[in-house]
Amino acid sequence: MAKNSNGNGQNKDQDLARATSESANYLTDNQGHPVGDDQNSLRAGPRGPTLLEDYILREKIQHFDHERIPERVVHARGAAAHGYFQVYESLAEYTSAKVLQDPSKKTPVFVRFSTVAGSRGSADTARDVRGFAVKMYTEDGNWDIVGNNIPVFFIQDAIKFPDLIHAVKPEPHNEIPQAASAHDTFYDFISLTPESMHMLMWVMSDRAIPRSFATMEGFGVHTFRLINAQGTSHFVKFHWKPVLGAHSLVWDEAVKIAGQDADFHRRAMWESIEQGTPFEWEMGIQLIPEGEESKYDFDVLDATKLWPEDLIPVRIVGKMTLDRNPDNYFAETEQVAFMTTNIVPGIDFSNDPLLQGRNFSYLDTQLSRLGSPNFSELPINRPLAQVSNNQRDAHMRYTINKGRVSYAPATLDGHSPDETTSARGFHSYPQDVSGQKVRVRSESFGDHYGQARLFWNSMAPVEKEHIVKALQFELSKVETRDIRVRMLGQLAQINEVLAAQVGLALGEKVQTGAKTAKPNGTADSADEIAALANASSPTSASGGLERTSGLSLEEGQPQTAKGRKVAILAAPGVAAAQVQAVQDALAAEGAMAEVVGPYLGALGDSGVEATKTFANSGSVLFDAVYVPGGAASVAMLQKQGDARKFIDEAYKHGKAIAASAEGADLVMATELGRFAQGNGGAGALAEQGVLLSKDGAALARQFVAAIAQHRFRNRAYAEMVAA
Repeated sequence: MAKNSNGNGQNKDQDLARATSESANYLTDNQGHPVGDDQNSLRAGPRGPTLLEDYILREKIQHFDHERIPERVVHARGAAAHGYFQVYESLAEYTSAKVLQDPSKKTPVFVRFSTVAGSRGSADTARDVRGFAVKMYTEDGNWDIVGNNIPVFFIQDAIKFPDLIHAVKPEPHNEIPQAASAHDTFYDFISLTPESMHMLMWVMSDRAIPRSFATMEGFGVHTFRLINAQGTSHFVKFHWKPVLGAHSLVWDEAVKIAGQDADFHRRAMWESIEQGTPFEWEMGIQLIPEGEESKYDFDVLDATKLWPEDLIPVRIVGKMTLDRNPDNYFAETEQVAFMTTNIVPGIDFSNDPLLQGRNFSYLDTQLSRLGSPNFSELPINRPLAQVSNNQRDAHMRYTINKGRVSYAPATLDGHSPDETTSARGFHSYPQDVSGQKVRVRSESFGDHYGQARLFWNSMAPVEKEHIVKALQFELSKVETRDIRVRMLGQLAQINEVLAAQVGLALGEKVQTGAKTAKPNGTADSADEIAALANASSPTSASGGLERTSGLSLEEGQPQTAKGRKVAILAAPGVAAAQVQAVQDALAAEGAMAEVVGPYLGALGDSGVEATKTFANSGSVLFDAVYVPGGAASVAMLQKQGDARKFIDEAYKHGKAIAASAEGADLVMATELGRFAQGNGGAGALAEQGVLLSKDGAALARQFVAAIAQHRFRNRAYAEMVAA
């Protein structure tokens, strides 16, 4: 029998490659047939009915009809990028996983970021948990760390996951609200689920509205095991620490960005990578030796608990770099299939009941979404390691297997893939397991408020203020009073001042033992209230700590201008040399700048071009604002309310502002400037991160340093400026 259709014994792959090359210059259908007319359906006469035999029309329409697959029930809205991971030094002491042993090896990765509650059409900046899923294509198969930007979760047992998601999703009778937890069904469930209180504190904090994917931490959430070649086990938690530091939006920004650019986060990552600025994180691990896990007053298997970093430090062990955008959103970002069961030899599961349930759910989900057990053969899911087994057939099989062996053991066809007897094979940790079959929750999972208090205690005053305001907003959207009151009772278990402050906005008096706030809206002295709010509440399930590092976004973050985006406000007559000087200073630090003007394109004969306008952008899309000199430019901008609002809004959100020469006149013409003139003038603004100077070179240096501080929380007029 001939080996292929032409009978000459040539390899079929070579024939296909040549045919593909020859057909690349003309249009074909999906079977490779040349298409002579793709603009008109086949008809019976120019105005006659379309004929059923038009296979080109039918294939094109049919493909279009089936282009969309079911969106993810959760994590539907996502964005992703390619990159690589490198370990800093061998971790062979702890694990036999090869990906964690060779510092010279770059392991390819694909990382998908997402929001949890919203649909694919929702906005990037909704208050929500963020998915942080990493797929590593290792030599021993794919390793997926399917995590979030928050280290804990709402529930302890996977059997409650459908209830949680049904509660937070739009209410089924009217499909409202989209991508929001501020509604009755969510808080009805949460108020009856004390184990959710710790996670709720994280979601109401600034962690739930990150500034960028690049300034967002990632966590594996669950407890896994690392197992070395000698069989020694350590419990482990995985962390991703952003090289740029962890930073957030403020709520007013998040709301406005949702209207101005619903694709804010995904656009920022795409543009940054396209411009040659990768996104970077360092991998960290927390380790507890097998046998020492019971010495803590929290259960290491409880997904609603974190391991305090002051007790169990995070050891930085490697770096992940994302430097390539996907070629096709659907084929890669939409079809990628992450699974918690994708682990490699040297890594194993723990008995975390939430993880155990996820291990079932993810495979089931991929079968539903992607329609076939062959989803692992899609290019984005296909491992780089060779796949060799006796599985065959099923819907949409890509691999063409030769021979007649589809079972094991076997001797036909000369071979059969067999299990490896070497240490390279995957072996589960031989943990002793015994006990009655029961449906009970471990008593060690019983503390639901101690770590919620630990989180509150660890927040800076401004972060506590944001948590209070977030809860005031969320619970004011709840229409059922009984649910609001029940939630206040839960908050009082965390901190009485927190509960009382939220209660004031709801018109409810919270019964507490602390001296906090009065029901008529007045309070005792502001200093006394502040002292009570910032005092440490007693904690439990925290190893005796009252607060711990690693939780506040206001402490311990690196100060860098790298990756920040700066708006330069300009009009015809702008001082081009001053624009160039600031652009050069920003570029030298890895920051980006865009000129925002009254219109797009060249601004007169200045040589400066505007790439954004006041009509299509706003200060919330940038990290800082600079106003160069040029009398004509500043005179034009002073007449534009949008330009003045741009500065006032940036000031209100704590962002660095700089102006050189006549540019200072625009700053002083704002509402901010009006308040400043009566309170010390421009000199008083310098300490608040508003820099006005005639020395362009010195100003550029000071401005870059101010941007690195991220936000200035000491803005004296922030509450007075209307923006």
